[in-house]
Amino acid sequence: MLANKHILLIVGGGIAAFKSLDLVRRLREQGARVTPVLTKAGAEFVTPLSLSALSASKVYQDLFNLTDEAEMGHIELSRAADLIVVAPATADVMAKMAGGHANDLASTLLLATDKRVLIAPSMNVRMWEHPATQRNLATLRNDGILVIGPNEGDMACGEYGPGRMAEVPEIIAAIDGALADGPLKGKHVLVTSGPTHEPIDPVRYIANRSSGAQGTAIAKALAALGADVTFVTGPADVPPPMDVTVVKVQTAAEMLKAVKAAGNVDAAVFAAAVADWHVANAGDSKIKKDGSGLPKLEFAENPDILATVSQMTKGRPKLVVGFAAETDDVIANATAKRKRKQCDWIVANDVSPETGIMGGSENAVTLISADGAESWPRMSKDAVAATLADRIAEALA
Repeated sequence: MLANKHILLIVGGGIAAFKSLDLVRRLREQGARVTPVLTKAGAEFVTPLSLSALSASKVYQDLFNLTDEAEMGHIELSRAADLIVVAPATADVMAKMAGGHANDLASTLLLATDKRVLIAPSMNVRMWEHPATQRNLATLRNDGILVIGPNEGDMACGEYGPGRMAEVPEIIAAIDGALADGPLKGKHVLVTSGPTHEPIDPVRYIANRSSGAQGTAIAKALAALGADVTFVTGPADVPPPMDVTVVKVQTAAEMLKAVKAAGNVDAAVFAAAVADWHVANAGDSKIKKDGSGLPKLEFAENPDILATVSQMTKGRPKLVVGFAAETDDVIANATAKRKRKQCDWIVANDVSPETGIMGGSENAVTLISADGAESWPRMSKDAVAATLADRIAEALA
C-alpha cells in the first residue's frame, strides 16, 4: 500500500516526538518516501540528524531559508507529497491550523497544501479536554482534516487520561486508510458502538449485553472502503479498530456529546446499544445493604441520540442509519422506529436468547428503508458490515 508513496511528516514539539523516529523507520520499511519537517519545538526533543539519517532525506526547519527556498520552495514542498502527517500534533499546532496561521514553516505548509492532512494529537489531558482544543478539533474535522487518536493512558507529566499520541502501528494503519482508493475516500462517517454504562453508584451501573462486535466490524468495513471514520464507543468487549479515530465514552450523555463534537459527517451509523434510562439519583458513594430495605432508584430518560441527529435542521448527515435490537415483531417494531426517529435506514435484528446473536459472531438483519424491508441471510458480523458498507457507499455516491 505504501510503496512509492511520499509522506511529508511534520514533527511537533512534545515528548511523543520520539515516536516520530520509529514512524519514519517503519514507513521506510514499507517502501514509502518520507520528507521530515521539524518545528522549533520539535527540535527540543529529536535532532535533525536523527530524522535525516532515518529518512535518508533533507530535514526542513526554517521558513526563511534562502537555500531551501532555492532548492524547493515551501509551496512546492507542501504539494509534492501524497499525504501530510503531523505527529505529534500539539495543542499549539492544532490551534494554528484551526485559525489559519502561517508564522512558521510547518503552519505555512499546512495552509498552502492541496493534499490530505492526517494529524496525531498529543498533549496533556487537561489541554486535550480544554474547550478551546475541542473547538479547534471540531473545526479541523469540518475542514476535512483526518485525525488518529489520541489514546488514553499514563502521561509523561504524571497524569492519566486521553492525550497520548496514537501508537506507530495505529498511525501507519491510518496512513494506509488515507491513501487507499475506495468509493468512500474523502467521506467522513460516524459510527457509534458498544453499550453505555449508566452509574447507580461508583461501583454499580445499568447496561446491556452488547459486545460492540457489530459496530466495530462496521467501522472497519467503512475504513476499508476509504472512509475517514470517527468511532464513538462505549465500554465494549472487543477492541476498537486501529485505522479509525476512536472516542471512548461511558454514558449516553457522553456519547451524545462526542457525536456532536465529531462535526459534519456524510453518514452516521448508530450501532451502539444506548441505555434508555439513567439513574437520576445515582449515589456519590457505594450504596450499602444495611437491612433498611431496597434502595429507591429514580430513573430519567437518556437523550435520544439517533432522533437528535436524524431531526437536525442544519448539518444533518446525508444518510442516517439506526439499529433496532428486538425480541418480537422485529420488522413491525423496526419500521415504526424508523418513522418515529426520522432516520433513513434501520438495521433490525432479533436478539432473543435462542438466536445467539447478542454477543455472538453471527447476525441476521433486515434493512428497513422508505422502500420497505429487505431481509439478509444469516452471516458473520464481518460480512454484515461489509454488505452494509457497500450499501452506504452506493447511497453516498
